[in-house]
Amino acid sequence: MVVVVSTYSFAQDRTYKDGSAWTVSFVQIKNGQGVDYLNGLKTTWKAVQDEAIKQGLIVSYKIFEGTASNPDDWQIMLMVEYKNLASMEGNEDKWDAIQKKVVGGEEDQKKLREIRVNMRSMYGTKLLREVVYK
Repeated sequence: MVVVVSTYSFAQDRTYKDGSAWTVSFVQIKNGQGVDYLNGLKTTWKAVQDEAIKQGLIVSYKIFEGTASNPDDWQIMLMVEYKNLASMEGNEDKWDAIQKKVVGGEEDQKKLREIRVNMRSMYGTKLLREVVYK
């Protein structure tokens, strides 16, 4: 009996490297709430992200607005860029302090969540990694 063993390597050279990590959230705005929702993001969500940049927790953020392609589609995309996946871990205390500084205590944060529920529906959040070609 003859056994032939082939050593084919499945490892291939990648022509890219891992870039920044991003969280991307998709939001559907309820009728007539677009302006109010975006104005509210400026005073809270944007302010939190700006403070997070100052503290080195994130690299950048973006807000995109567009038209829905169908009645069940989202109109706003919120993107937050982190240096890498590891930089997303272990900062809960810092994020909590930023939320408290910008929004207020637990009761204020609860009120904000209740207001936003009446303005929008969250479609969810994805964690993505940017592809950077070498």
